[in-house]
Amino acid sequence: MSDASINTQTRKHEDEASFGDYFALLKPRVMSLVVFTAAVGLLAAPVAVHPMIAFASILFIAVGGGASGALNMWWDADIDRVMKRTKGRPIPSGKVTEGEAFSIGITLSVFAVVMLGLAANWVTAGLLAFTIFFYVVIYTMWLKRWTPQNIVIGGAAGAFPPMIGWAVATGGISVESVLMFTLTFMWTPPHFWALCLFMKSDYKDAGVPMLHVTHGRKSTRNHILVYTLLLALIAVGIAFTDIGGPVYLVTALVMNGLFVAGAVAIWRRDETRAEADNYKREKAFFALSLLYLFLHFGAILAEAALKPYGLGGW
Repeated sequence: MSDASINTQTRKHEDEASFGDYFALLKPRVMSLVVFTAAVGLLAAPVAVHPMIAFASILFIAVGGGASGALNMWWDADIDRVMKRTKGRPIPSGKVTEGEAFSIGITLSVFAVVMLGLAANWVTAGLLAFTIFFYVVIYTMWLKRWTPQNIVIGGAAGAFPPMIGWAVATGGISVESVLMFTLTFMWTPPHFWALCLFMKSDYKDAGVPMLHVTHGRKSTRNHILVYTLLLALIAVGIAFTDIGGPVYLVTALVMNGLFVAGAVAIWRRDETRAEADNYKREKAFFALSLLYLFLHFGAILAEAALKPYGLGGW
């Protein structure tokens, strides 16, 4: 066998998709957030759910989240090839074809919705179906490339999982599940805009009208501060509802104090200083935002766990 043939076979072998490539198509990091917030919504609900039903429901919610990720990568393959942050994804890297991503996304979407309906209830299945539709059609296909408010409106897609988890247990929607939705919904813009600030020209190169591309970095910093202040009011206010309590209140006060301080620090900077230190404050704020949401939902879960012992809530 010639060296050319060997090299050709080697390249073909290297280009073949592995299980990890197909799994990456499902956006596992985003899926983990979906699973966590949905599980908190389920466990915080005032109705007990059989462990097997709970496990199956969270599994199918995760599959639905992964299906959304696959369809997002299918539609965004063109801009993913341009952006440094995304060019290593399965489709731009040539590991998975766009057709495969579409087929996987559609198949898993139908499977997840039907199985969740059978495992839990059809209200929950309907919410999951709407979430997938909202993320893929409303956000990915429409808002993302049309308006700088894309992540504000589109953020609703990532805020639905706790409502879905709550509906698994209760069969419906309540004030408490809407509050968890609102917490995630208001958290999404400052979280994502901080990422945009230190990604520099990625979105501009891809032609995506993110806020910092259309209105400038200073305007984006202003928006981060305003949304963070509004988020803090909502987050602390939840402490005095049925899903809140002293554990949540302490968590909310500490984390929102840090989050507001981080937003103010970003707001006060000028672009020259930001460029000189490689956007360290923006990166730190983004990292804090991940911990922020985890601890708030963790505190909601802690309050729910303590209530049977007369310790949670007010």
